[in-house]
Amino acid sequence: MTHVVTEACIRCKYTDCVDVCPVDCFREGPNFLTIDPDECIDCAVCIPECPVNAIVPEEDVPGNQQHMIKLNADLAKKWPSITKRKPALPDADDWKDKTGKLPELIR
Repeated sequence: MTHVVTEACIRCKYTDCVDVCPVDCFREGPNFLTIDPDECIDCAVCIPECPVNAIVPEEDVPGNQQHMIKLNADLAKKWPSITKRKPALPDADDWKDKTGKLPELIR
């Protein structure tokens, strides 16, 4: 079992979750974070740290976010590891409550 970063993270990329991850399973893209399912140990410490509630256990991924399971796995293979907290994107607060952000994802 793993955790999944949903569309809520796109164009926000708050990195509070990165600081608490004991296994460094987060990967960083230009405007999104992903979780490497091969590294995640299902500890769940990242979930309460996300200010936009973008991280959920795989078994709880909503129906309209199921595509994010494969997307996390695919992008985790390409993107570098992130192990230290960084500032959120400059306009993150403008995007944090928006939905349907998948077209905004920069791969």
